[in-house]
Amino acid sequence: MFATTFGARKLHGIRNSWHSGFWVLKSLVYAVSMITPFIIPNIIIQLYGEIARMGAGVFLLLQLISMQYFISWCNSRWMPDSGSNQFGLFGLFLSTVSFVASFAGLAVLCVLYVPSSSCAFNIFTVAWTAILVMTMMAVSLHSKVNEGLLSSGIMSLYVVFLCWSALHSEPKTGKCHTEMKFAKDGGDWATVVSFIIAIFAIVMATFSTGIDTRSFQLRNDDLQSEEDVPYSYEIFHIVFAVGAMYFAMLFINWELNQPTRKWSIDVGWGSTWVKIINEWFAASIYIWRLVSPVAWRKQSANNEELVPPTITV
Repeated sequence: MFATTFGARKLHGIRNSWHSGFWVLKSLVYAVSMITPFIIPNIIIQLYGEIARMGAGVFLLLQLISMQYFISWCNSRWMPDSGSNQFGLFGLFLSTVSFVASFAGLAVLCVLYVPSSSCAFNIFTVAWTAILVMTMMAVSLHSKVNEGLLSSGIMSLYVVFLCWSALHSEPKTGKCHTEMKFAKDGGDWATVVSFIIAIFAIVMATFSTGIDTRSFQLRNDDLQSEEDVPYSYEIFHIVFAVGAMYFAMLFINWELNQPTRKWSIDVGWGSTWVKIINEWFAASIYIWRLVSPVAWRKQSANNEELVPPTITV
């Protein structure tokens, strides 16, 4: 689909019709694509697994870019400019809710995943997440940055969610997990329901990232006619391709050579470390996005001071 819709720009073109129609032919291609893996050599499946690892990493990176764009959009929409006299009441409300939910989430993580002082890995993960949350809040409130609390609040929620997801992916082999009562009574049903919810959440994230092509544009082109396509089809399909690779990694827990337990999705140390690194990377990108304009302005000011004055006669 990426190759056949590449360069589609007009709604009345044949590639637009192929993108949004021809469902009978697409169904046949889909059926063939499901049968093919059972008859091709295993070495090809293994090769795809290695490629899927890289594609899943690309998908996580695209999600981070889309998340940064979403945070900037929320901040510009609900927070007033620094030079205006407006007071963003709704933005302040969202900021308060975000930080309260973030610190409440950290407290819940301590209760669920740090039942004893011997859980050193979980203690470090939760503590480092709390440090990241406070660092993002402090940097966003710095006088030279002046970003406000909304963007750092939303980013804190995202970082705490990644921390929970990482701890939830830990193998349930030790005593560092506090099982909830409903999970003990109906473990199978709880596993199935959480399995379906996880799939639905990833599908929605993939779809929203695929249609949010403005996050990945290197330049903004405001001139768009009514005959132009609403979003970039090739980016949409490539995001779904790497999203499918991310799904593949979740189903096998990022392990190509080890079996996966029944109804066990995204559980294993590989999944845990992928999410922890993703969390640290997300916080680092956000802090760099806040600090980099200040550093560039300071560098530009230093360069201007070094330029010798011109003498006119």
